[in-house]
Amino acid sequence: MTTKTVEQQGAKRTMAEEQGEDRQLIIDQLIALASGIGKTFAPFCEVVVHDLSRSDHAVVHIENNLTGRAVGDPATELGLARLADPHYKQVIANYQNQLKDGRQLKSTSVGIRDGSGRYVAALCLNIDLTQFHSVLGILEQFSRIETENGPLETLETTNNDRIKKHINAFAARHASAPRSLKTEERQTLVRELKLAGLLDIRHASSTIAKYLNVSRATIYNDMKLSNI
Repeated sequence: MTTKTVEQQGAKRTMAEEQGEDRQLIIDQLIALASGIGKTFAPFCEVVVHDLSRSDHAVVHIENNLTGRAVGDPATELGLARLADPHYKQVIANYQNQLKDGRQLKSTSVGIRDGSGRYVAALCLNIDLTQFHSVLGILEQFSRIETENGPLETLETTNNDRIKKHINAFAARHASAPRSLKTEERQTLVRELKLAGLLDIRHASSTIAKYLNVSRATIYNDMKLSNI
């Protein structure tokens, strides 16, 4: 064996070793990420790390096991598809899945490429929707309104609505919220309400103060400074 051949083989071994080290670094980082996600969204979210360099036993880490899989299990169809096609979609989010017992899952799969652009790993999330569906059912029942036999009832006077509508329009023109109006803006608002005849409405000052989250004394002072 020539010296050149030995050097070439050494270079190949070194490159292979470097690729292996890079891949393991990616896997280690994914396991740390999976641990953080799993702890944050336990017990509803299963997080699985796949090492696609060994497709026959790709699963290397599982958080919050929902699917019954184990470390050492083979890659799924998505993993095999990514191995076969480097241009396969990297992120497949919120697709429907189902457990053997019928529970519905929402799944997301993220393929991880190395420096050469090849898929070497995947991070997969599976969320059990069972309890969320139960909560949605409770909220739907709680928020249901019986409209057929219910009486029509106005809880606020039309005049109050007119004042609030004017305040909302004024705040929108000033790119603000009613409770965030500055002193000068509030005084301008008071002048506008006066011109619109809305200050003549009974309890107008109380309505304005409450809606702007200030005291009535503040509104009276704004009126005084605005010569009203």
